[in-house]
Amino acid sequence: MDSIDYIALLRGINVGGKNTIKMDELKKIFENMGFTDIDTYIQSGNVLFKDYEKDKQKLAKRIEKTLFDKTKNDIMVTILKLAEINDILDGIPDGFGEDNSKYKYDILFLIGSLTTNEIMKEIKTIEGNDKIYEGKKVFYVRRIAEKLTGSYISQIVNKWQNITVRNLKTTRKIYELMLERNNIKY
Repeated sequence: MDSIDYIALLRGINVGGKNTIKMDELKKIFENMGFTDIDTYIQSGNVLFKDYEKDKQKLAKRIEKTLFDKTKNDIMVTILKLAEINDILDGIPDGFGEDNSKYKYDILFLIGSLTTNEIMKEIKTIEGNDKIYEGKKVFYVRRIAEKLTGSYISQIVNKWQNITVRNLKTTRKIYELMLERNNIKY
């Protein structure tokens, strides 16, 4: 049986000086859980690893419990496979990510059983600033870079604790790293 390549996206670590975990410490925590081929990418809680467990929810709960035991912080985790990251990037709406001089592009990843339908009922946008596209277990968010503080999106992320955010550039880099780890040309 081959091990499965995963990316763990951790919510809310190393943001604004809260839930600080150094990447070498995080890597050591994952090693101590028995995972293999562990890599981290930037300080925002992206951990690539391999394991034989097929149940992603079971993996996420195990990682969350271990992180709580080590840090005493509730850190939620979503686990994705290469094919899922590929599907998310394939689902990018037309024009999304094409004007980095004016807009900031983020992907909101839903954690656990939360669905886009639940959130769509409550999403408000600020006309002319926020544009939200619904995906499969993600939202694609475009905001005017100069008006980030005027965006409603931050309120969504604060209200829904089971959402983690990565910018489009980071998401693409994670995909590239996963391709490299699996010896697939980008």
